[in-house]
Amino acid sequence: MTELSDEQKRDFEAAAFRRLVVHLRERTDVQNIDLMNLAGFCRNCLSNWYRDAAEAEGVDLSKDQSREIIYGMPYAEWQALNQTDASDAKKAQFEARGPRDQ
Repeated sequence: MTELSDEQKRDFEAAAFRRLVVHLRERTDVQNIDLMNLAGFCRNCLSNWYRDAAEAEGVDLSKDQSREIIYGMPYAEWQALNQTDASDAKKAQFEARGPRDQ
């Protein structure tokens, strides 16, 4: 296996994260509840993790600011444009998963 420097790891992780964010911005048909039910995380989780990382470095980022970074627009705007009502089946699946560590 190729030995990577810490800087390379950081740069590659950052590039992969940016690609994931772009992918999720393009796939507005995939709802957060779909992501939660399938993978156990969603766009909101990513925004929370982003904010946690910023705060760990002493940068105060609001919930709204971190969501705008992930969604590419204010969260309320994204919801109005893209969010659909979850089916009862999707809601039941979400509830059946139990408590989550977000």
